[in-house]
Formats: sequence, C-alpha cells, structure tokens
Amino acid sequence: MCQLLGMNCNVPTDICFSFTGFRARGGLTDHHRDGWGIAFFEGRAARVFLDPQPSSHSPVAELVHQYPIRSLNVIAHIRKATQGEIGLENTHPFQRELWGQCWIFAHNGNLKGFAPVLSGRFRPIGGTDSELAFCHLLDTLAQRHPDGPPEPAMLFATLRELASAVGVHGEFNFLLSNGDRLFAHCSTRLTYIVRQAPFAAAHLSDRDVTVDFRELTTPADRVAVIATTPLTDNEHWESIPPGTLMSFHLGTPEALGEARTVAATAENITTRT
Repeated sequence: MCQLLGMNCNVPTDICFSFTGFRARGGLTDHHRDGWGIAFFEGRAARVFLDPQPSSHSPVAELVHQYPIRSLNVIAHIRKATQGEIGLENTHPFQRELWGQCWIFAHNGNLKGFAPVLSGRFRPIGGTDSELAFCHLLDTLAQRHPDGPPEPAMLFATLRELASAVGVHGEFNFLLSNGDRLFAHCSTRLTYIVRQAPFAAAHLSDRDVTVDFRELTTPADRVAVIATTPLTDNEHWESIPPGTLMSFHLGTPEALGEARTVAATAENITTRT
C-alpha cells in the first residue's frame, strides 16, 4: 500500500514536522521504496518535487525537509509500485491544469480492469492506473462543467459520483486539490486530525521527534493533516469511513452535501465491473 499525506490550513504553514515522520515510511520504517513526491500550492501555482528514489534516502527529500515552505494545501505520496515501472513519469503526485487552475492528485490503491475512454484533453504520461484515473476525473469534470469551475457543492457532488464509479474497480484512496480545497477519498484506509487551539505537543510514530505546537502557533491557527495511517502516537486521529469523500477548507472538514459514496468492496468489484 502506498502512503498518502495531505495538509490543509487557514494560514500558510510548513509541513516539516509531519514530513519528518512521513518520509521515514519510504524505506526506513516501511517498505515503500519506489519513489516519492510532494506538491506545495503557492498562490495559483504549485511547487512540485519528485524523486523515484526511496524518500528515506533521497537528497531531494532532505532538501524539502530543510526548506520550510509555507502553504495552504500540500499533497505528498510515497509509492509502492503496482502498475507502471519505477521512474519519474510514474511518481506521484501528478499535476494538470483545468479551468485555469492547477490540480494536484495522488492515489493509493490498485484499479483493475479500469480503461476509461478519454477525450484527448488529458492524457497519461506514464503507465500507472493512478495517472489514468486522474486524467479521467479531470476529463469528466471538464465535460460536465464546460463553462468553468462550478460552485463548491456542485464540484463536490460530481467528484463524489466519480469516486464511487472509479472505486468499484479496486482501492481508490486519493487526495486531490486545486489550491483552494483539498478532497480526500477513502476506499480502504485514510485518517485525519485537525489541530487547533488549545494546541499541545505531538510525538511522531516513525521518528523520535516531538514538537510543542503551542510554541509555533497562534490561537487562530487551524491545520488539518490527512494521512494513510496516523503520523503521531499521542494524538487522536479520526478514521475516514470507507466509501467517503471529504472536503477540507481553511483547515477543517466542510459540509458540502452527503459525503458517503459506494464503498469499493470485493462484492461491488465483482458485480459491477
């Protein structure tokens, strides 16, 4: 299983603490050694770092760790290859433009028998099911909403429908952002935590590192962190129910309609593929 990490905030925040534990899962505390990547939204654009090397030993990861980039939305991924060779073209997260917006996507899972017909506007560069699914999502969004980005509730409803349809082909845990909101879809496993006042100290599960957020924040700060499994061992992380799409905005989950989708169970895959 690949590893996902996302951050959504109400003020620009660096992800150095979470990334310290997260990168250890790429070959140090876990066996995910097939590449890694991270994207930071800065204004209308995204700064993307990709490396097909294991994140625990990557000089690029060390650069990111030492470089406290502040962002409202961050998506990171550590790869355990299932489809597609190990290489830069197959390293998440993937980036495309839609409606004049930069979109970033990372996927954890394996989609079987997934062969959507694309219009040609969005095409995969590599050979992963993940990038193909990303192109399909954006292709469908563009066709459904040709006049530009829809209202948040409508965008959420379309993404929820698409996540349900793609999810019947297998595991479809993903993080998706346009720099405004961060969407998280749980197919099998995904967790999150919202850190806000009163802040406390947090200790990483994968490294012996503790940070006291009371020393680094203001009472108005709010940060949502999403990860495949909890990154800390002294905080309460919420598990996202399988088959659920969530939207995070300004550091908190928001209610944009019914979040539940169809869970991609083995029975669903057998009967609906």
